[in-house]
Amino acid sequence: MNKLSVIGAGYWGPNLIRNFYELGVLNSICDKDKEKLAKISGKYPSVIATTNVDDAIQKSDAVVIATGASSHYELAKKALLAGKHVFVEKPLTLRTQEGEELLRLSKDKSLVLMVGHLLLYHPGLNKIRDYLIKEALGEVYYIYSQRLNLGKIKRDENALWSFGPHDISVILYLLNKMPTKVTAIASSYLQEGVPDVVFLTLQFPGKVLANIHLSWLDPHKIRKITIVGKKKMVVFDDMQPTEKIRLYDKGVDYKPSFKPYGEDLVLRIGDIVIPDIGSKEPLRLECQHFLDCIEKHETPLSDGANGVQVVRILEAAQQSLEQGGAPIQIQ
Repeated sequence: MNKLSVIGAGYWGPNLIRNFYELGVLNSICDKDKEKLAKISGKYPSVIATTNVDDAIQKSDAVVIATGASSHYELAKKALLAGKHVFVEKPLTLRTQEGEELLRLSKDKSLVLMVGHLLLYHPGLNKIRDYLIKEALGEVYYIYSQRLNLGKIKRDENALWSFGPHDISVILYLLNKMPTKVTAIASSYLQEGVPDVVFLTLQFPGKVLANIHLSWLDPHKIRKITIVGKKKMVVFDDMQPTEKIRLYDKGVDYKPSFKPYGEDLVLRIGDIVIPDIGSKEPLRLECQHFLDCIEKHETPLSDGANGVQVVRILEAAQQSLEQGGAPIQIQ
């Protein structure tokens, strides 16, 4: 596979364009905004620049979609029907039914369908996943994440759909199971009807809880995930330049005696371990993974099925928001 088109040269598109260009497969760039297209294509004079989506799709073996979420379904379907492998930025679609249709289509045509759940390719998150597989933390009690910023304000997408896919995909990846119930509350402070602050709670089998705090109205830029287990606890802080993971030997031990149960619980505070996770760029790893899956006919880590799972949770969370925080069962 040596011909790839990126559709969308806006906020995130240039990062994908850079990586696929450096990987030697970028054939064309497409955007309906001529000004954006001219700006980005000037950096890559050997790459075709076009405002015609059909032209970009037909001239490539694979298509990367980095447009607004509302156009993902239509563009991905068009590319799959044309027989092209597809990489779609998160979220895969805005409706579970649409995501399932894309998944069926990719399987019927034996094409790769991958979703841009970037953090699944972060060496730090993969280190934590190893901890969980090896049960280094013991039984997982709960997870909470914070994705906060005083940043770009969107009008066509709320904080749940803009930020939520990152943390939902990570939690599904770490726990390797779907939640049974979703509860979400939010408020719109800057624009009526567009929630900019969201608190989302996921309930999993085995009493495991996950809480996600999302906001683009906050004084701090925070990208942090904390996992509390029976044996140990771990914190992933993506804003740290080097020491992104800290493994804490902290917990509560039960030492049976003849005292009342509560008095048998003893706090344990041990060492802190900071593992080396390297410095590879997650986006480069993600882009290379897409190309490898095409070349080797393999299923991506963040495949269409994973994308559908995330959209199903987002839909349930949106329903909970609209019902004032009512718990919604995941089917």
